[in-house]
Amino acid sequence: MRVLLDTNIFIYREDYNILSPNLSDLLKLFSAIKIEILVHPDSVDEINRDKNEERKRIMLSKIEAYPQLESPPDPISDHLFLKVVGSPSKANEFVDNKMLYAVYKNAVDFLITEDKGILGKALKLGIKNRVLSIEEALEHFREYIPKNLDTLPALREEYVYNLNLKDPFFDSLKREYPNFEQWFIKISREGRKCLVYLMDNGRIGALLIYKIEEEPIASFPPLPKERRLKLCTFKVEYEGYKIGEFFLKWSVQFSVKNNINTIYLTHFTRENDKLVELISDYGFKRQAKLLMGEDVYVKKLSPENKQRQGMTPLQIAKEYYPTFCDGYDVRKFIIPILPKYHNRLFTDFTGRQPEIQEYGGQLIIEGNTIRKAYLCHSNVKDMSKGDIVIFYCSKDLQKLTTLGTIEDVHYREKNVSRIKELIEKRTVYTIEEIGKMLKKPLTVILFKFHFHFPNPISLKDMKRYNIVSTAPRTILKIPHKRYLLIKKMCGIDERYTVD
Repeated sequence: MRVLLDTNIFIYREDYNILSPNLSDLLKLFSAIKIEILVHPDSVDEINRDKNEERKRIMLSKIEAYPQLESPPDPISDHLFLKVVGSPSKANEFVDNKMLYAVYKNAVDFLITEDKGILGKALKLGIKNRVLSIEEALEHFREYIPKNLDTLPALREEYVYNLNLKDPFFDSLKREYPNFEQWFIKISREGRKCLVYLMDNGRIGALLIYKIEEEPIASFPPLPKERRLKLCTFKVEYEGYKIGEFFLKWSVQFSVKNNINTIYLTHFTRENDKLVELISDYGFKRQAKLLMGEDVYVKKLSPENKQRQGMTPLQIAKEYYPTFCDGYDVRKFIIPILPKYHNRLFTDFTGRQPEIQEYGGQLIIEGNTIRKAYLCHSNVKDMSKGDIVIFYCSKDLQKLTTLGTIEDVHYREKNVSRIKELIEKRTVYTIEEIGKMLKKPLTVILFKFHFHFPNPISLKDMKRYNIVSTAPRTILKIPHKRYLLIKKMCGIDERYTVD
């Protein structure tokens, strides 16, 4: 397999003289799975034209180990290609188009880039599944790793005072916040806790420092006194494991346990801001600004009656996660799932709301996302966005365990690449597994996880109360009355349901 690197990924962060942890890990991954890495000769020429001699020297030193793509195809005469991507007006756009054309003409398998323009053009060309960002590439290529090579770093709860303030992870925070070191020492002495993700070299890859507050926020406009969870430091450098999503999930569960309805964080918003893109998917909204220029992003876990008027079930699930809509008009389905897939999708399932200490200081990150996917051969065709799905773990457990809401459904999918593209960031099915399942067309269910049942319902009780007459073997649509019975028996907190 051959992968083309956009040389600009070596400087896509400020510190172009330091290799980013994500890129470093991706290159190690390529080495481990024997992928041939190439650079485009026009990219090298572009670097050689750089008038900044120091930057040019550093860049050339980083790419000199990689061979150049020989006789790359030239798009100059391909009018159909140029019609889609547009005629270049700048020198760098000529290079961008040539790199894209190498993928388009199958001279290489993949292109890795952080350039938004290239990624957008790839989408128009229909080759976005082969033009990947660094984070997307990390997720995509991990499935090729032999299990004994895939050693995940540790994510654990820790005291702030046990963190190394000299870790390079903190450099950008020190630049942004002149008083960061003093604040760090202060909260260390307070015995503050955090969630930290440690890479195998002992360096910090991600960090969440949190605090329960009850005072007003001195912002513009001011936000009144309220019990809130503040995400004081929310930073992820080691991408590809969906740690940011896990931090949000953990924060929501912590708030539910501590009877908190509001979560907030402050952030210097930037163009194409990945953090803002992530938190916006789960209901964070910019509501105010601090004196230093930080934006205040606030999330509510449940809406007031007037706030939910006119909203669809899918909108409610997005804006007020983990709250979901379960009224009479919302369809409900029981989905049987084999234990091996249940364990992979719901790695935090213990029969109750999970505690991070249960993992002995370490977590398997895959499966701890909020947005998930499930594949099956069901012939049910009337599932749609906003519907409720309840998972029944078959075989040994034989219990209803988990509830989610559907974000999208794709029926009768037959193409491996298409399915892989749909589920890329949501689940851990490998291409090989998908291929084996495609003896028949697949239904792809994209859903949002909401809750595990505090009281999982056994098959015996399901039969006793006429929820089912026999063990579910395929997707089963259930009437609202049976759902209400499940809701009562399983112990879901009704503060987070909207009828």
